[in-house]
Amino acid sequence: MASEETRQKPAPHPIADDARAVARDYSHAWRALRHRNFRLFFGGQTISLVGTWMTRIATAWLVYRLTGSALLLGTISFAGQIPTFLLAPFAGVLVDRSNRRHVLIWTQTLAMVQSLALAALTLSHRITIAEILALSVFQGLINAFDMPGRQSFMVQMVTPQRASSPGTPEESDRNDLSNAIAINSSMVNVARLVGPSLAGMVIAVSSEGWCFLIDGISYIAVIVSLLMMHVRVADLRRATTSMFEQMREGWSYVSGFTPVRTILLLFALISLMGMPYMVLMPVFAGRVLHGGPHTLGFLMGAAGAGALVSAFSLVLRRSVRGLTKMIPIAAVVFGGGLVLFGFSRWVWLSLFLMLFVGFGMMQGMTASNTIVQTLVPEDKRGRVMSYYTAAFMGMAPFGSLLAGALAHWIGAPRTVMFTGSCCIVGGLWFWSRLPAIRREMRPVYEQLGIIAPIPQPVQEQAAR
Repeated sequence: MASEETRQKPAPHPIADDARAVARDYSHAWRALRHRNFRLFFGGQTISLVGTWMTRIATAWLVYRLTGSALLLGTISFAGQIPTFLLAPFAGVLVDRSNRRHVLIWTQTLAMVQSLALAALTLSHRITIAEILALSVFQGLINAFDMPGRQSFMVQMVTPQRASSPGTPEESDRNDLSNAIAINSSMVNVARLVGPSLAGMVIAVSSEGWCFLIDGISYIAVIVSLLMMHVRVADLRRATTSMFEQMREGWSYVSGFTPVRTILLLFALISLMGMPYMVLMPVFAGRVLHGGPHTLGFLMGAAGAGALVSAFSLVLRRSVRGLTKMIPIAAVVFGGGLVLFGFSRWVWLSLFLMLFVGFGMMQGMTASNTIVQTLVPEDKRGRVMSYYTAAFMGMAPFGSLLAGALAHWIGAPRTVMFTGSCCIVGGLWFWSRLPAIRREMRPVYEQLGIIAPIPQPVQEQAAR
C-alpha cells in the first residue's frame, strides 16, 4: 500500500510542464523589461506614440482635404523633416554633452505644445496651410534633438544602476540593449497599428482637430515616465574639446568604419526612395482605391501589422548574431511590396501587400539600429545616432518632395513602383558588401563577447 506522503504527492501534469518549458524558452524575449527605467519608458511611450500616429494621419488628411494636392503633401512633409537633416550633427554633439533624460523632457514638452496649438487652430476652424507648414517646421526642429537623444538614452535605460566606470561596454548587457531596441520597435508598431485606425474613425465622425488634441494630452504620459526615472548623473562627462572637433570626430568614425557607413548609406537610400510612400497614402486611399479616411487608416494599420510581426520576430532573438544579412533581405521585401502595391487596384490586395511593406521596412530599420547601437562606443553614441537620424529623417524630406513631384507628374502608382525598384537595387548592393562588413565587425563582436575569437592557429592557416 502506498504511504500517505506518496498519495498526497501531486502527479506530473504534462500540459503544465510544457507551459512552464515554453515560458522558460521565451522568457528572454522581454528581458529588457526587468529594468525599471525601461518599464517606465515602455508604458509612457506606448500611450504617447498612439497619439503621434494619429497626428501623422490627421495632418496628411487635413492637407489633402484642404488642397487635394499630392505636391503639397510632399511639401508639408519636406518642411517638417528638413530641420532634422540640417541640425542632426549639432544635435548629436549636444546630446553627448548633456543629460539625455533632460533633453527628452524638453523635447516632449515642446512637442506637446505643438500638438495642442495644432488642435486649437483646427477645432476653431482657423487652420491654414501656412500654419500647418510653420508648425511642421517647429516639430522638425524638436525631432532633430529628440531622435538622437531617444536612441542614445536607450542604453542608459537598460544599464544597471550600480557604480562602475562609465563608458565601458561591460556596463550594460548588449543583449538587453538589442532586446530593448526590438521591444521599442514593437511598441512603435502597436501604435502604428492602433493610431492610424483610430485616427481614421475619429476623422470620419468629427474632425482632425480631435486627433491633435488626443496627441497633445498623450505626451503627459511619457513626460511623467521620464520624471520618475532614476538615472546616474555620474555618466555625464564634461567635454574637453570644441563642438566642431567633436563633430569632426563623429564624422570620421561614421565615414571610416565600413559596417556603420554601409548601413547608413543603404538606410539613406531607403529613406529617400522608399519611406515617402506614406506621403502618398491619402492619394491611394482617395483616388486609386476610391475610399476615404477609413481606407487610409486601414492601409496604414496593415503596414503597422506587418511591422509588428517583424518587431516580434526580432524580440524573440537571443543575440544580434545573424542580423546583418537581414538588412538587405528586408530592403528587397520592402521594395518588392511597394512595386506590387503600385499595380493594385483592389483594397483587399493593397492591404495584403501593405503587410509586406511594413514587415520589410521595420525589419531593416530595427536590424540597422540594433547593429549600429551594438558597435558604437558609448562616448560617440549621441553623434553616431545623430547621423542615423539624418539618414532616417534627414533624407525623408527630399524623398517626400520627390515623391510628391513624381506623383504629380506620372501618378502615385508609377511613383511607388519606381521608388520600390530603387530599394531592391540598394538591397542587392548591400548584399555584395557583406563579406567586407563582417570582416570589420568581427573584432568588435569578439571584444564584446558576442562571438568567440578565432584560435591563433586557424588565423595563421587562413592567412596562408
